[in-house]
Amino acid sequence: MPRRHRVRRFRRLSASLTMLFTAVALLLGTGAAQAAGDRYVALGDSYSSGVGAGSYLSDSGNCKRSSRSYPALWSAANAPASFVFVACSGATSTTVRNSQLGSLTSSTSLVSVSAGGNDIGFADIMGVCVLQSDQACIAAVNEGTARARNQLPGQLDQLYSGIRSRSPQARVMVLGYPRLYKLGSCVVGIGDTKRKALDDAADTLNSVIGRRAAAAGFRFIDVRGTFSGHEICSGDAWLHSTRLPVDESYHPNGKGQQYGYLPSFDAVA
Repeated sequence: MPRRHRVRRFRRLSASLTMLFTAVALLLGTGAAQAAGDRYVALGDSYSSGVGAGSYLSDSGNCKRSSRSYPALWSAANAPASFVFVACSGATSTTVRNSQLGSLTSSTSLVSVSAGGNDIGFADIMGVCVLQSDQACIAAVNEGTARARNQLPGQLDQLYSGIRSRSPQARVMVLGYPRLYKLGSCVVGIGDTKRKALDDAADTLNSVIGRRAAAAGFRFIDVRGTFSGHEICSGDAWLHSTRLPVDESYHPNGKGQQYGYLPSFDAVA
């Protein structure tokens, strides 16, 4: 190939690469600018407040909001224009609606929320499954999943409607729940019959939440894939098993918030 042809080809390639790098830089800059301009409100239950991650904020009381929770970590990394963190341990969809939505305004541009686990009696179900028989556990799980199918949709619809009415322009991210257990891996603790029932209940709960989020025009973030291989009994668990304080049991630990929830949220926020 003559030298002048090689030069022209090199120049065309250089120009193409320059355009590519410029486009990438603009995209990255746009994302950073958007995050910096966001007015972010973090709503929800203990999975959003960060119960189980430790480092609880002194002013959060029984809500146990953690500086190691995914909302706090995202805010620290992205420096939004404002950050209001009101997620609270024990919250149901009703208490989120009644006690947390006052933090939303018409200028809120980003919202995260997790709710539904406490509506179906998550803590009570876990208590039965840890302390009682397989049959009692399955009965408790079945009662909870019936509530998820029959009662939770209407409760979530009211919550999501309240969010949209207060912050009509916000991007709303609805976060789901991980499966708790990796089956066939533990020789201590509850057996696989109970573990499978609980994992199936998580699937039902996520399915209901995902459908209602989609109906509201919100983005559902399914974390089950991110937590896969890091469930209880996995050998590298991002979730606590039974522990003290007991309210941290069956919640994400610091790794679960940092490596499970945070990247799932950050990828779409």
